[in-house]
Amino acid sequence: MQKVLTFLLVFGWLCLSDAGILSAKNRDPKVQKAITNALEYLAREQRRQGYWEANGGQYRVAMTALAGNALLAEGSTTTRGKYAKNIKNAVDYLLEMSQPNGLIGYKNDYHYTYGHGYSMVFLSQVYGEEEDSVRRKELKTALMKAVGFCASAQTTRGGWGYVSAKDGNDFDEGSTCITQVQGLRACRNAGIPVDKKIIDRAKKYIADCTTPEGGVQYSIRGGGARPAITAAACAALFNAGEYDSDQLKNMLEYSRKNIWPGGSTNRYFGHWHYAHFYYAQVMYRGDTKNWEKYIKDIGQQIIRKQSASGAWMEGHVGPVYTTAINATILQLDNGYLPIYQK
Repeated sequence: MQKVLTFLLVFGWLCLSDAGILSAKNRDPKVQKAITNALEYLAREQRRQGYWEANGGQYRVAMTALAGNALLAEGSTTTRGKYAKNIKNAVDYLLEMSQPNGLIGYKNDYHYTYGHGYSMVFLSQVYGEEEDSVRRKELKTALMKAVGFCASAQTTRGGWGYVSAKDGNDFDEGSTCITQVQGLRACRNAGIPVDKKIIDRAKKYIADCTTPEGGVQYSIRGGGARPAITAAACAALFNAGEYDSDQLKNMLEYSRKNIWPGGSTNRYFGHWHYAHFYYAQVMYRGDTKNWEKYIKDIGQQIIRKQSASGAWMEGHVGPVYTTAINATILQLDNGYLPIYQK
């Protein structure tokens, strides 16, 4: 059985490798250079303990998962490729951060549900390619516990907040909800059991937060429709298996009006990188012609702002965050990360 599993994993990796090679051949050399420089920057910025961090030493778990995902998108794994050592060290760090209650992170980590959700995505992608039986067992245990923590952290209305419902007095907030939904779906895709009721409650939460014009509010308590959260919610609904509902179509139209490159909304929302991190996933999973136009437009915007170091310096979170997100956007069509695929 183990030999069969190993063969399937290697075969799948080789198929994705072929897809990545074809994609890379068609890529603008300037974009490819920007990707290479960005990944080299991330590799240099990793601490010897395996983590990355945002400004002020914050968000170590979240930054590690996001940076690790960007390296996975290049095609490297824990055992193969240019960034194998970096990815392995990131996995080691996040497994060390797996707590007995299932949280991947620690209670006094700033807004720990972000890190928890992103870690579920990253570790589940690694789990799907891991050939070592001992490490697979470790990953499976951590992910199963992480899913359990998600279930216990969900609010009574079906969302999540910056911390668990218990720690945050049942406060919910849209952006952290999205990270949990995508993390849960990534785990399920990798073969980790996820109770459908958790996802159904989250989908209802998103529906309850959606305004008549299709925008998703900051919280179920209000706060106004947010383009960035709406794009993220569209990606989450795709991950949850919803593609054709009237609600989703309304949300997609709202996102098109408010996020599409060159539109009037760049003046409206402040979380540009967060918005396009998710909107890129939505566009990639949609019509091919729309994706090609979108990635050309957004790619040009992205590479114009890259610094000589390979990083992007915009925003208050820090260069690791913006660099990991931009590098992932530019590499979506490599096809190495199942959670983002059609």
